[in-house]
Amino acid sequence: MFAYNAGMTALHASSHRPAQKQSRRAIVLCNLGGADGPESVRGFLFNLFSDRSILPFPAWLRIPLAALISTLRAPHTRKLYEKVGGRSILMDETRAQAAALETLATEAGWDVKVIIAMNYWHPLPAEAVADIRAWGADEVIVLPLYPQFSTTTSGSILEKLRAEAKHQGLTAKVHALCCYPRLGGFIDGMADLIAPALTQTVAAGERPRLLLSAHGLPEKTIACGDPYQWQVEQTASAIHQALIARDERWRDLDVVVCYQSRVGPVAWIGPSTESEIVRAGADGCAVVLAPIAFVSEHLETVVELDDELKRFAAQNGVRHYHRIAAIGRNAAFIGSLLTLAAAARAGGHICSDGGARVCPGRFTACPHQHSAAA
Repeated sequence: MFAYNAGMTALHASSHRPAQKQSRRAIVLCNLGGADGPESVRGFLFNLFSDRSILPFPAWLRIPLAALISTLRAPHTRKLYEKVGGRSILMDETRAQAAALETLATEAGWDVKVIIAMNYWHPLPAEAVADIRAWGADEVIVLPLYPQFSTTTSGSILEKLRAEAKHQGLTAKVHALCCYPRLGGFIDGMADLIAPALTQTVAAGERPRLLLSAHGLPEKTIACGDPYQWQVEQTASAIHQALIARDERWRDLDVVVCYQSRVGPVAWIGPSTESEIVRAGADGCAVVLAPIAFVSEHLETVVELDDELKRFAAQNGVRHYHRIAAIGRNAAFIGSLLTLAAAARAGGHICSDGGARVCPGRFTACPHQHSAAA
């Protein structure tokens, strides 16, 4: 079943054993999900807010609260979906990434099927596990499309997949990837996208400020040992170093990590993307903004970044606003995902882009801590 326990997921391969036929592998790409039409918006929101990792309350309180929030937010969210054709574009984006990864893995000689698992709308974890069983996989590699680990994202869907695997009696060997904040193909791919925008900005006579924007989290989530913010900072540092490697003039580039998509009255980690846009306008800087916690386009990029924050920037004196695309099907990124998947199945533990644990010990929500304690 899906678990952090190294002993439960390891491949017990040995060079002294006789050769066996190639394993049939399933790679499970995990993502958030999104409504597939106006009629499913409320259901998607209910699934989101009824997740205890999002609203950490007892079920007797969480479920009614999720019903209320989803009912109140559905009309506004439907209007946002109207801007992208009436349904989430995330599923199409994830399908394209899955197809690219499956093609690459097949070309590498794998007997493989890439299966999608969405956390809050179809195909849900139960459907993904059913697909794994129907495919007849001998081994499974779970790969969240979240570069940085958080209990609210990768942790949530890994736990749901684990529960479904147990419920459906999945017997395949399973390897799980938790995070890849400094994955080479991800970092290099983002640097390749950012560098031309910086060059164009300077050529236009503007002074660029690079905003590396990630989805925010409540401060209390980080205080409970979640490594997400630390990993976001690792990603930002690696991207800056990759830019310097391309052009020494970016050594003194003004780089800021900021956080978007705040909701609710609780304190969130900062600085906010909005406040940094205001500061850039006051300082007379152009804004080059790159999403570094999203690998696929969706509402929070094409609506929030391309529409809402672009207008907000103009209103606050930013003359030049350039939004960098999400990494998507970038060849270096997809290639690194396959390399990471191969490393995961060769290892005997839950895997990160560093192999073992990359987070400092103070982050008690790191899944490697659970693995070590199991």
